[in-house]
Order: sequence, then structure tokens, then C-alpha cells
Amino acid sequence: MRMSRLFAPTLREVPAEAEVISHQYLLRAGYIRKTAAGVYCYLPLAWRVLRKIEGIVREEMDRAGGQEVLLPALQPAEIWQESGRWDVYGKELFRLKDRHERDFCLGPTHEEVITVLVRGEINSWRDLPKRLYQIQTKARDEIRPRLGLIRCREFIMKDLYSFDRDEEGLEDSYQAMYEAYRRIFTRCGLTFKAVEADSGAIGGTGSHEFTVLADTGESVIAYCNSCGYAANLERAVASDATIKNESDEQQLPIQKVSTPDKHSIEDVTGFLGVDATKLVKTLIYRITYRERQEMVAVAVRGDRDVNEIKLKNALDALEVELADAVAVEEITGAPVGFAGPIGLEDVPILADPEVTVIANAVVGANEIDAHFINSNYERDWKAAKVLDLKNVVAGDPCPHCNAPLDTTRGIEVGHIFKLGTKYSSALNATYLDENGQAQYIIMGSYGIGIPRTMAAAVEQSNDEDGIIWPVPIAPYHVSIVPVNYNNDEQREWAEELYHQLTAAGIEVIIDDRDERAGVKFKDSDLMGFPLRITVGPRSLKENKVEIRLRADGTTWLVDKTEVVAKVQSELMAHQPQRQL
Repeated sequence: MRMSRLFAPTLREVPAEAEVISHQYLLRAGYIRKTAAGVYCYLPLAWRVLRKIEGIVREEMDRAGGQEVLLPALQPAEIWQESGRWDVYGKELFRLKDRHERDFCLGPTHEEVITVLVRGEINSWRDLPKRLYQIQTKARDEIRPRLGLIRCREFIMKDLYSFDRDEEGLEDSYQAMYEAYRRIFTRCGLTFKAVEADSGAIGGTGSHEFTVLADTGESVIAYCNSCGYAANLERAVASDATIKNESDEQQLPIQKVSTPDKHSIEDVTGFLGVDATKLVKTLIYRITYRERQEMVAVAVRGDRDVNEIKLKNALDALEVELADAVAVEEITGAPVGFAGPIGLEDVPILADPEVTVIANAVVGANEIDAHFINSNYERDWKAAKVLDLKNVVAGDPCPHCNAPLDTTRGIEVGHIFKLGTKYSSALNATYLDENGQAQYIIMGSYGIGIPRTMAAAVEQSNDEDGIIWPVPIAPYHVSIVPVNYNNDEQREWAEELYHQLTAAGIEVIIDDRDERAGVKFKDSDLMGFPLRITVGPRSLKENKVEIRLRADGTTWLVDKTEVVAKVQSELMAHQPQRQL
């Protein structure tokens, strides 16, 4: 490819809309352009990267027994209603009607479609197992598309679905996909962790998330360096060792104290001279179920945050959200900041286990400018349910070995689910076993976000000059930059190297533009090609060219006859170790 022909309009300034590095560089380097919020055009360089990621994914899916299909993006409402997800999926589902007023949606995922397909074709235990996958565009009406390709409304996904006779078969499929995902992200040159995760709207009995480690990631993961435990924040739990029983401390008489205009945890603890661990924070939540709503109070320790995913799952709710100030005052009789569990009779109280062992706690008095001190669980108040409802933080003990947990941020690029019979039972997908008895097919679901993987690679591998592509997914391996393309000797050398490298199977782009050398160097670095060959007057005096490694700036002066071998050697040296 020649730079003079490449459709890659670069930008010198950082676009105001771009929040994270991947968004900034993919826009500036001419990889993507926005059509609407969360909807992007992929330009030629981006498409080459995406196709390479897809190629790795296809190889590993085929290797793991997958067969590729293509399912419709437009899906009838009936199958979603049959599975029960037409309402559960909520506002993220793009819904539309055809000319006959029949309801359809744009597929955010394909569990329903693939299950309906299989139930019509799988009859006998002899037909199982099956692993079917596709790479296709998905649509989700995100409430706030952001972070470029990391949180889109339209995106490309690989989704594979496994169909097995029993739980043992599902375990085989799940482990096959787990290992395939490890190989995929390793081959893409990414540093990642596989962590336990919440199954969300997909459902099922268990799942793992594959998270690329990056400071700008939306996901927070907790992990243990001692035993290997890892989970995302929605799923992570700490050992019961966090619940330090204070029962030996003498219970003091409860007392109401004035806390004028002290609304926040910091205000109250500072005013009363106590630590946040001695305070019970009471929050009022609005809980939405399929056919009703209710309000609940959630009590957690003052230094903790409520994990709303745990709350939603514990109540089997469609949505949970903090109540507004008006609702809080109606329920508690006081403004926000003074809610407490004592005397709350109109709403159920859910308590995290930590608050049940705090001796002589501070709690809101459900009265403006007032709190109780020396409150004790069971003596002064009780919860309807005691549940793990808190976010884990760094330093909490690991649930497996009690070693302190660490936390880090990351970008979810893949997710695998054990669905069990969630969809086969709802959609009546059965097979006949050896005894002629009908059994529900056992299913799994396994997804990878292709553009998100591209963005995650940029988030993880960049510098102040631009992108640094891992070799396996780089759009081109080498850029050849003649300092002055109009100089006959430089042009002839550059063209000869271009043809030699191309003939050797190396993907090359030559910068044949009539531009200053500095502009060419900046574009090459911005676009992130792994190797740059500079053909300039100083090196040509010695019949050499300069080869520069984008990753760390290492340079070599190489004889013309040795360029192909040197390039091949460096590209091979920077290939991630492929797992067998």
C-alpha cells in the first residue's frame, strides 16, 4: 500500500469528544470516524486490524470445535417474549415494527435465535454436542455511549453457543472456550486476566470475564496474588474475616445527638470524632420488578459502597436505583443524610453482615440534624435480611485464602457463560436420550467484542507519539519512509525494498508522499506500525538503511541485502508466544 493512496485522514489536534487514549488515537490516526453517538465507521486501517483479530478468533473457534454460521440481526419479538427477555432486557433493546405492525428488535445477542434454530433441528442425543458461532454486528441502545469503541451502540461480536447433553458436556465446552479465549488474547498480544463475573441479563449459573488490564478501563477487578482468585467488582466477595465481631465491647445506652447540617459520612464522623467503620450508612432504593415497584433500605458500613448488582441479584429485580430526595423524606421523615434503620417500619431493611457486629454504632435518626450514637444491632434494630451487599476494596481478605486482595482496572473484551437450561427450557429445546425420554439441551454462551479488543490493545500499548500495535494485529508490519521521495536514489531504494518485503509476505506501506520527513515520521508513529525503515541520504552513503522498532525506539543500520532477514527476525521476536 502507498500512503498517497491510503484513506486515513489524520488529525493533529486531539478531538474534544475523545475521553480516552484509544478514542483519541484511533480518531487522530485515521482509523475511525463517528456517524452518531456510539456508532462508528471503520476506515481501511481499522478494518485491517479487525480482520486480523477476527482471523485469530476464527482459527481458535474452529480449533475448539466451533462451526461458523450467520444469524439474522433482525429478530421477531415472539422469541424474546417466549424466553422472557423482551421486558427484562429493558431500554437497551432496539425495538421496531414492520409495515404490518409486528414487533421486532435488533439483536444485542443471539441466544433466542440460535436456540429456536437448534430446537427445530436437534432431535437425538446422537446429534450432540454442537458448538456454533458467528461474527456479526450487534446493537444495544446504551444509555450513555462513551469511551469510543469501548462503549458503543453498534459493534461487532463473535458469539459462540454450545449445546450439550448434560452438565459434564457443558463443562467440557466451557473449558474448551476458556482455553480458546486465553489463546486468542495471548495471540493478540494483550495482557489480561480471566475473572469470575456476574452473568447480568444473559443469565445462567456462572461466568468468566476476560479483562484487558488498563487504567482507563470501566471494569474494576479484585484479585489475589497468593491463590489466583480473581473476580470483577460486581461479583467479588471478601472473606468473613472482614466481619470483626465487636461483641466484647460493652454496649452503651443509645443516645440521640444533634448533628446540625451534617449530611455526609465525612461531616458526621468528623463532627462526632468517630471512624467511618463505626457508622451505619442507610440508603433508600427503589426496586423495579416485572409488575411492581417497592422501596427498601440498605444498611452498609460507613466506609463501604453498596454493590447495586449484588442488590439487584439478591432481590431478582429488573432495576435498582437510589430513591430521590422527595421519596427519601417521605419514607424517613428527614432529608437525605439522616436516614437510619431505627424506626423504619414502612420499608424492609437489608443489611450487610458487617453492620450487624458493630458495637455502639452511629446511625441516622430519621430526623433532620440528628443521629443516634451507641446503636447496636438486635437490641435497637433488626434487618429483614442479612446479605453481602458491599463492594470489595483493596486490602480485604481473599475469600479463598485470606491474603489481602489487590484491585486494578480493565476493559472487558470477552465473556463466557454457563447457561444451563435457561433458554432451552423457556424455548422448549429438547432432545431424546438413549431411553427415548425428552431432555432439555444444556447450553453455554461465549462472546468477544472485536472492536473493543482493538481499542483495548491501543489502551494498553501506546506512548505520547501514538499507537504501538502488537505485531499480530498491526494493520501493516512495516512502513518505509524515504526522507525525500523525489530524490531518485532514495526512491529507487525504497521501491526495491518495498517489493522485496512484499514478496517475502511482509505487509508493507511506503510513504511516497511529497511531504516533509518529520510529517512522515509523525504519521508512522501515530499509526503505530511495528517497524519503520528510513531511507535517507546519510545512511545511503554507507549503503545502509535505518530500521527502527516502534515499541521502544531501538534502531539498527542494516545493509540493503540484509533488510528482509532483519525485518523477519524482529517481527518473529515480537510475536506473542502461541499456546499449544
